[in-house]
Amino acid sequence: MNYLITLMFDGTKYHGWQRQKNALSVQEVVENAVTSLFGEKCTVCGCSRTDTGVHANEFAANFIVQKQLSPKSVVSGLNFFLPDDIAVKDCTEVPPDFNARFSCKSKEYIYKIYNSELRNPFYVNRALFYRYRLDEAFLDRQAQAFVGMHDFSAVRAEGSTVKTTVRTVLHAGVERYGDEVLFRFEADGFLYNMVRIMSGTLIYISEGKIPADSVADIIQSKNRLRAGKTLPPEGLYLNRVRF
Repeated sequence: MNYLITLMFDGTKYHGWQRQKNALSVQEVVENAVTSLFGEKCTVCGCSRTDTGVHANEFAANFIVQKQLSPKSVVSGLNFFLPDDIAVKDCTEVPPDFNARFSCKSKEYIYKIYNSELRNPFYVNRALFYRYRLDEAFLDRQAQAFVGMHDFSAVRAEGSTVKTTVRTVLHAGVERYGDEVLFRFEADGFLYNMVRIMSGTLIYISEGKIPADSVADIIQSKNRLRAGKTLPPEGLYLNRVRF
């Protein structure tokens, strides 16, 4: 049986999704839960790698086991064995060749900012606290330059090897909900720290450290030094996965 599960998790105490030798990861915890439920060891394949402290509203993963259970039983069974900061939202049976990583068509990330003069303890480790007022309409217009197929070398951090740095951003936008400001990006794939750097670039534009209407030039330069800083991980969420 090949099961596709949809997870949500608070990544605060985990060193990302991928299993680590000397640190606790979300993958390790989920694989242990699968072993406890099905009585057999297997690899749980995630749709994406996430960094330490990054969260997920919707994270897709699949695993292959010999034992058959109903999808409803998989959801309730895994949630019984999982800790409070990881939960399974859904489960479906998928074809044998389905892979959560390679079958994925696009992913949507959001970067969450708590934008207020006063900090809110309920947003600690779950959003970036930023005290200076952000103009979401202005930043939304700036974000549109990220949309399209480009070489995104300028917004990629060092530390990973990829065959190509060309990606297609399907949507980029900025929204406000009260004191929450969300930077939203959907693409067919993302480079290492790409969303955090795109978000940092918008912050630098807001602060006047980068001129307005310069995102296109930054992308074309392929120069990481032209873009903004890498924002911290606590504001980043994998929000939606499309197959």
